[in-house]
Amino acid sequence: MAVPASKPVPRLQAIPLAHQEVSFQLDGREVARYHCEPGIERPFVFPVIGPAGRMLTRMGHPHDPVTHSHHNSVWIAHNDVSGVSFWADGKTGRIVHQRILELGDSDESAWVAAENWWVAPDGKAVLRERRRTAVEALSGGEWMLVLDIQLEPAAGEVTFGKTPFGLIGVRMAKTVGVNDGGGVIRNSEGGVNEKEILWRRARWVDYSGPVSSAAVDGITLMDHPANPNHPTWYHVRDDGWMGTSLSYDAPRTIRPGEVLKLRYGLHVHAGRPAPEAIERRWEAFAKSAPPEMKYRTK
Repeated sequence: MAVPASKPVPRLQAIPLAHQEVSFQLDGREVARYHCEPGIERPFVFPVIGPAGRMLTRMGHPHDPVTHSHHNSVWIAHNDVSGVSFWADGKTGRIVHQRILELGDSDESAWVAAENWWVAPDGKAVLRERRRTAVEALSGGEWMLVLDIQLEPAAGEVTFGKTPFGLIGVRMAKTVGVNDGGGVIRNSEGGVNEKEILWRRARWVDYSGPVSSAAVDGITLMDHPANPNHPTWYHVRDDGWMGTSLSYDAPRTIRPGEVLKLRYGLHVHAGRPAPEAIERRWEAFAKSAPPEMKYRTK
């Protein structure tokens, strides 16, 4: 029975939880969770749950969880920011959450916008970041995870050094990996698996594989045409890893007063779609415009 004078309940909700976590729920079912709790090396999204109701990502490398502890499901990082690594765990830089700027719910999308500081081991801030993490509903239980990132120098110019590590990483579930499961990697240029995709430019890379004895799900990692090195180079491995390489070809510098804007999309889908279907989904993402992030920062 409808409650008199009640407002409609949005299909998608960003629900704040204890320990500075935000649960993204579609029709009451969690599909992803944003983590920004104190003490962690960097914010990340885990889990990522596909249409079959199973996790599509994991924390850490399945065969090397210690030295690959930085593989946090879906995360943002870079291996060389003016000489400081924000990639690995340990005595390196940290991406430190400062505050939630906005939480939003609707039938079409839910989002959390946050302010982060990229802090060097000596305690000095290198970058100020505004990040909007959004979940967008699609048909058939599928959905999009869209990350919008704005980076600006905290003091003086900042250079992203030439490296294949960064800016976005995705660690797939063990069963989805080519080596450990029944997974297949494909890209927009017709490449298949690591041998044909590693260090190649593409509009998108898809990693799909079994999540149960009866279901196949996957994630397509999409590069937006507004990104500065589009189509980007992809760093992919048959062991279940994929990511984009912002400065694989050359260093990239942000000067005081400049803002580096980046937009990435992850299509969380059922089955192993035909390349033509993936391309249509990428075309829709490519036409999407990043939202304005005019939040006050401290």
